[in-house]
Amino acid sequence: MRRWNGWGNSDVTSLLTSAALGFLRQVIGEPAAPHDATLRQVLARVAKTPSRLPRHPLVDASAAARLAASFGQSAWDWLRLRFGEVDAVTDGVAFPEHEGQVRELLDWAASVRACVLPCGGATSVVGHLMPPNDPRPLLTLNLTRMMRLKWLDPVAQLAGFEAGVAGPQLESQLRAQGFTLGHYPQSFECSTLGGWVVTRSSGQQSARYGRIEQLFAGGTLITPSASLRVGGYPASAAGPDLREWVMGSEGRLGVLTEAIVRVTRLPEVEQFVGLFFPDWERAIAAVRELAQARLGLSMLRLANATETMTTLTLAGHARAIAWLERYLLLRGAGGPGENRKCLLLAGFTGGRIQVAAMRRLAFAIAARYGVVSTGALLGRKWAASRFRGAYLRNSLWDAGYAVDTMETACDWSQTPSMVEAIESAGRKAMADCGERVHACTHLSHVYASGSSVYSTFVYRIGPDYPTALARWRALKQSVGDAIVAMGGTISHQHGVGKDHAPWLVHEKGAAGLRAIAAVVHHFDPDGLMARGNLLGDA
Repeated sequence: MRRWNGWGNSDVTSLLTSAALGFLRQVIGEPAAPHDATLRQVLARVAKTPSRLPRHPLVDASAAARLAASFGQSAWDWLRLRFGEVDAVTDGVAFPEHEGQVRELLDWAASVRACVLPCGGATSVVGHLMPPNDPRPLLTLNLTRMMRLKWLDPVAQLAGFEAGVAGPQLESQLRAQGFTLGHYPQSFECSTLGGWVVTRSSGQQSARYGRIEQLFAGGTLITPSASLRVGGYPASAAGPDLREWVMGSEGRLGVLTEAIVRVTRLPEVEQFVGLFFPDWERAIAAVRELAQARLGLSMLRLANATETMTTLTLAGHARAIAWLERYLLLRGAGGPGENRKCLLLAGFTGGRIQVAAMRRLAFAIAARYGVVSTGALLGRKWAASRFRGAYLRNSLWDAGYAVDTMETACDWSQTPSMVEAIESAGRKAMADCGERVHACTHLSHVYASGSSVYSTFVYRIGPDYPTALARWRALKQSVGDAIVAMGGTISHQHGVGKDHAPWLVHEKGAAGLRAIAAVVHHFDPDGLMARGNLLGDA
């Protein structure tokens, strides 16, 4: 069962040790435990605002359904839910079970002049599900009952799925027939295939399997004006690729109901290895060379020194970590009290001979930069809990700390300075609020020409909603401005939503935004779909 005001399933917890809490108090300050609104209080507040939609047999207008459909996982979503600031909610939720019902609901919404917001796993961290500032009623279409594997072609290695299928459901259906999609974002447990496509998601092992752009072969988009079928070819030179209109469209053009994806045979071997470098300079040089060597590794995930230290501190198991620190000291990669070493998690996936060759080549490159391998132990621990990291948000909040992330991508020549600019911007923003922030960064995906930069900020929530909101806004504005000033994209893997919309013009330009708006108007002439997302026109 999903948590109503936090991350993930309610039966999964990720506790902070006393050592971890002591560390946070030292670097950020003594927090005050928040006074969260209760579910009963929040539902009562939602019920005071009646639905503006007429009755429809497929639409649920109950307070519980409306509440659940109006919030994702952005920091602002959390603040509104936890403090009970829930005045803006959808007017009703429909759970279509097939494409025909999607068409019926879009036509009905147009007839009653209602806006429509498609929804999948509700894991957006950039405000996609926040109801728009629009006088018309809002209908949310939740696609999660559309989760079937419709067909699988093992010869072409293509599969057709309904777009509401969540990550675990998708993988279980494929693995039963010996295949995998290999798309594992942090939100894998809850997010859906359709959400991955329309927000241009990137999975943790995209270095082998590809980002969703490489995996999405085609599909069906139901728009207010027409049904659009795109792609379906191995390759095509027949003009612009209409798949590109769907990918990253964030619900503005219509509802993605079916996605054709490129799948892969299950690998013989999969290994994750923990490697430590003596310092950031050598670590980033090694990872760049590994990426440019195009060895076929499935993952290269590099934490800077602060994130490495934070990971080891929050891990618990003090005796094991102390042993690890002594071992690294003996091998020349730093030791206790030294905050310079950087942890790289490398993934080796494929056939046995292929993996053995990749390991030899990768270790030969890494050895030139002073690497110390800890073998597969850290890698196995990471793989076993790879989707549990997000659950720390729940425990941190309960302790009085808020968490937000910002991510971008830039060329290798800009990567070190981008990391510094993002972290410095976050620290300055919180200092201006009279607060401290713990900032750390990892490179979650690397490419031959550059890297993603993924930064995490932990800070004190604040005593009330206005204070907490002001702190988050200051952080978001400062870091977003720093990213575009350095020439980075405003989003490498989370999409634009409403939170990032103000910065999109820096990447697309005014003419580019007008072109996107023209395509939106073509498929949605009455402006019904996902208002405010992408274009920020709420």
